[in-house]
Amino acid sequence: MIRAGTVAAALILPGLAMAQGCPPAPEPVFSLAYGSRYAESDGPGRILDEKADREVDEELGPIDDFLRDLTDDANRVFAEDTDRQAIADCVLSRMAVWARADAMGDLRSNTSQLTIGSRLAAFGLTALQAAPFATRQDDRAVVRDWLHRRQRAQMEYWETATEGAARGNLRAWAALAGSAIGELANDAAMLGWSAWSASYILCSAAPDGSLPQEMTRGRFALHYQLHAIAPLTVTAARLNRLNLPITGQCDEALRRAVGFALGDLEDGAQTRAITGEVQTFFDGSDEIEGFNLAFLEAYLTLYPDPAAEALAEEYRPLGHSKLGGDQTAIWRR
Repeated sequence: MIRAGTVAAALILPGLAMAQGCPPAPEPVFSLAYGSRYAESDGPGRILDEKADREVDEELGPIDDFLRDLTDDANRVFAEDTDRQAIADCVLSRMAVWARADAMGDLRSNTSQLTIGSRLAAFGLTALQAAPFATRQDDRAVVRDWLHRRQRAQMEYWETATEGAARGNLRAWAALAGSAIGELANDAAMLGWSAWSASYILCSAAPDGSLPQEMTRGRFALHYQLHAIAPLTVTAARLNRLNLPITGQCDEALRRAVGFALGDLEDGAQTRAITGEVQTFFDGSDEIEGFNLAFLEAYLTLYPDPAAEALAEEYRPLGHSKLGGDQTAIWRR
């Protein structure tokens, strides 16, 4: 990982004239070159390589930490009696530091190309929350142009990705980024690419709603089904608000994919029958947490579902930084 030099950062920061009380942005991350978290395997499942997993976390950690801070701050615009202008200007001024350094502009590995979409989605969704209240138009413009440039590169990358990757959760996150950044930049082609990408993945769903690419992941399959339907659901809800509905695609594939996952949360029996393996949520190595179900708030704007509503209520407020933070505040206002 290469971060923008401290000299460059020092030149950028004084020109921002950040509002009093607005913390400085962390040093921008420019280059990423990490490999897969998983070891090579001849079997159908995936084996987590703990050393590689730590190395990926080390490279992505500064980006993900910054995104958690940004979404926490941006979500404050939904609270009562807050200075929304100050919050928005602070959020965009911090993002502008990374934009002016062209952060994440040097992706040196295929894995970094595959996985950067969820981070672009988070930046885009955060910018959309701040933009309506911001007065720093130069910051807004430089952030918009940076994200638009990075997402156009993603669109080009995914057009040549392998068939398996192109129908998996990582493409779904890139689709979410396209919906957010396309709206931010008023780019109809990008919004169309987002709709096409999400539909392409959803239309791969089996009749029972399972996503074949995620079912190749052995004991992690249900985890990855949830990881895929999160951006797909939020993308569908966002596009629906823009009069670009995709919920009817392929016999309501989104509803079937969500139904499969929610129906398997008690014991994982459906996924075990497909994969032949007990799922991580039921073998003692993992457990369902609120962020796994954060997509439910967006889903409930598309489908009235008493069972999904009851499940969401157990975990509220539901949040996930890569979906833009506090989903309960975003979708239930």
